[in-house]
Amino acid sequence: MTLEEATDVIRNKVDGASPVAAVIAFDFEDDGIISVDGTVTPPVINNARGETDCTVLISLSDFENFLNGSDSPQMAFMMGRLRIEGDMGIALQLSSILG
Repeated sequence: MTLEEATDVIRNKVDGASPVAAVIAFDFEDDGIISVDGTVTPPVINNARGETDCTVLISLSDFENFLNGSDSPQMAFMMGRLRIEGDMGIALQLSSILG
């Protein structure tokens, strides 16, 4: 999965209204970033770095596994493959975007 494909999947999942009223970033390190600004309607989804309420640090391949259901974010977090920076409460709501 490429960054562009992952961005399109997130756009389709959010589909005009973010279930989380916050700015969230999925940071894939060298592969790029997906930013979801759910504080506005419709949400702004792009690949620009900026201020966030919560940042999820993960590999693009692990992110793809969440999207296709072959892995869970909770297991990746417990195994150290997923890290959270910022508001943990927002991170707990991410299943509404990824699910």
